[in-house]
Amino acid sequence: MATPTPPPSPAPSAPPAALPHRATLVVLLLASTLTVMAGAILTPVVGVIRGELGVSGTGAGLILTAHGLSLAVVSPFVGWSIDRWGLRTPLVGGLLLYGVAGGAGLVTESYPALIASRFLFGIGAAAVFTGTTVALLALYQGEQRDRVAGWRSTAIGLGGIVWPLIGGALGGLSWHGPFAVYLLGIPIGIAMLVVMPNLPAEGRAGSGGAVTLLRRHPRLLGLYALSLFGSFLLYVLAVFLPQRLTEIGVGEPFLISLVTTSTSVAGSLIGLGYAKLKAGLGYDNLLRLALAAWALTFVIAGLTDHPALLTAAASLFGLGSGIAVPALAMMIGETAPPALRGQAMSLSGTANFTGQFIAPLAVGPVIGATSIASGFLVMAAVGGLVLLVLLFTRAAPPAERPEKTVRSGTDSASGDPAAV
Repeated sequence: MATPTPPPSPAPSAPPAALPHRATLVVLLLASTLTVMAGAILTPVVGVIRGELGVSGTGAGLILTAHGLSLAVVSPFVGWSIDRWGLRTPLVGGLLLYGVAGGAGLVTESYPALIASRFLFGIGAAAVFTGTTVALLALYQGEQRDRVAGWRSTAIGLGGIVWPLIGGALGGLSWHGPFAVYLLGIPIGIAMLVVMPNLPAEGRAGSGGAVTLLRRHPRLLGLYALSLFGSFLLYVLAVFLPQRLTEIGVGEPFLISLVTTSTSVAGSLIGLGYAKLKAGLGYDNLLRLALAAWALTFVIAGLTDHPALLTAAASLFGLGSGIAVPALAMMIGETAPPALRGQAMSLSGTANFTGQFIAPLAVGPVIGATSIASGFLVMAAVGGLVLLVLLFTRAAPPAERPEKTVRSGTDSASGDPAAV
């Protein structure tokens, strides 16, 4: 008759179950800060590397963006492997490779070897970019997902502030210095191995894969195009704003880092209010607002040569990115079925980093034939055209369908990391 007593005993075990989830969120946010510093950490020393290694402006730009090519190529395989075998192993492996290949710049002395290490680095960055986003989508739903997406945007913004500032300070000692920051991928990878739930794959990726995904959900093509365009504009700013600052007499790496990180400061602040903005405006209006901010950024940057106004322009771009990055990630994740979510997010990575890679290649010749200011005005005009298209189209996915929990009987919105 004392048998009714044992059933209540599971209740005390619930609180400990929440602790790994909070630890997972912290490590996930830390890993998310690494995605933005993939190239940004080197921005303050691009001019120094260019002089030391004797490369052209476009060649120096490739140091920031070469990883984007390998990332774009391997991302679909990373997404397929997540859908096929689960999240934890690709994410942890990617973090470790990120740290080792990124940190190789500490001892690299030649331009070809540096570019080769950047290509290897891109493979690790692909797993980090896709894995952190898929984890967020898997662990959260509804309003909680929007809140965490905003926090992730803030974390990305903070990473874009702290790491480039440290990189700028280290760059004042040696152009090799900023590469040391990439070593953070190693301890974060180890922490991820410990705290990340071993979430089984949602489905068996195969039979059609990415092709089937795009055929069944053509709306994704437009979202990928917007992701590519946003990254393209970001890296036009990342590559050529420091060179513009050097033209007007601002050449100290740490001062350049102060200007360029204003983008991340603004993005970090807007991320804290993302959930409320999304609830009030909806996805389509968020994207229109972001495009307007981006176009105005390049208008200002193309018409001024004052450091304070260039800083304001960079901050305005950050406001747009702080809105667009989480919105596009969530729109892509909510459009794709959970069983193909890894591939959907990996294609987003391909789009993002293709945009980064081609930015200096596409805009460099225009700037070389005219000026950096003229190139910025061309980007403003292109941004305005994309905004006009968005004013007359709808990019938002249909209302999010309810997702069943496959690993526990609880709703994932409750915060149980075992629920998806």
